Amino acid sequence: MAKQDYYETLGVARSASPEDLKKAYRKLAMQHHPDRNPGDKKAEQRFKELNEAYDVLKDEQKRAAYDRFGHAAFEGGANGRAGDPGFNMGGFADIFDEMFGEFMGGGGRRGGGARQAPQGADLRYNLEISLEDAYHGKTATVRLATAVLCEECSGTGAETGSRPVTCPTCRGHGKVRSQQGFFTVERTCPSCHGQGAVIENPCSACRGQGRVRKERTLNVNIPAGVEEGTRIRLAGEGEAGVRGTPPGDLYIFLTMKPHRFFQRDGADIYCRVPLPMTTAALGGSIEVPTVDGARARVTISPGSQTGQQFRLKSKGMSVLRETRRGDMYVEVTVETPVNLTKEQQELLRQFEKAGGDQTSPESAGFFSKVKELWEDLRG
Repeated sequence: MAKQDYYETLGVARSASPEDLKKAYRKLAMQHHPDRNPGDKKAEQRFKELNEAYDVLKDEQKRAAYDRFGHAAFEGGANGRAGDPGFNMGGFADIFDEMFGEFMGGGGRRGGGARQAPQGADLRYNLEISLEDAYHGKTATVRLATAVLCEECSGTGAETGSRPVTCPTCRGHGKVRSQQGFFTVERTCPSCHGQGAVIENPCSACRGQGRVRKERTLNVNIPAGVEEGTRIRLAGEGEAGVRGTPPGDLYIFLTMKPHRFFQRDGADIYCRVPLPMTTAALGGSIEVPTVDGARARVTISPGSQTGQQFRLKSKGMSVLRETRRGDMYVEVTVETPVNLTKEQQELLRQFEKAGGDQTSPESAGFFSKVKELWEDLRG
């Protein structure tokens, strides 16, 4: 199924400002957060889509790439080449090399001189980590099945005791030439595929490829402060090349698990906290968890309303390659009492009679305007 447009996902126009994007994201993320929709798989999926869309559009370079190329700017196959940051040329670059590489010196993208057999493919591995992992950093263990150097022939592709021999078709050049009218066309040798040598006695373990498929285990260092979509490159840890050619690279793409309490916006953390009506009215203090596993005390001012935020400086996320931390914002939601006893109900009635319009000025003002509207309509 085709992906939804990122702007449609956030419900904004393509001309939306960064501030508009942020407001739209926060509103929808709060609505679909898994903590507010326990067990709702659709809400969880919607939350992930919102995070993915906002991660791209909040970044100026990623947004520019998305506006130009759409979802194709960030797509990459599991065993294909992972492209430049923010844009993957995919098969286009390979086709360009195949069509024009030999006319431009025969080097291809990764080397000059005689054309070599393709080096090992770059690999992509998607790794999901927790918000705490992103805060503290960690060493993750990944397992992947990939092509590795054949130990039996040490990557040569030839049976033990034998060696590759010079290709009789190209005489070791790796290329052959043919005349087409006024032009001389040079192309990769079809017999040795550009290596200049052929194997007469192929290795029985790898069948002449110089590599075999095997599961590997790698330790990956995840630095503190990484964000959704961060890409970590492990040079030379991709697929082994054919017959000893260089290996590709391994790219680790990070995604974040939804957190029970926190939402992240860059280096800042947001936490939504239900507040008893009495605490909101009279003031007081509450303890809230922080992303580092500690606790923080928040002083609630008398008369606090739903949606009011309290800032805890330097209690947010770690910042990549910096020593500072972001901030934490506690957003309160005033909870209306439920399951009241008769005595409690009577106390609230007395409070209502004694309070008048002074204790709830917003609602009193609203209904006063409504009353004026009705009178104007009758008049």
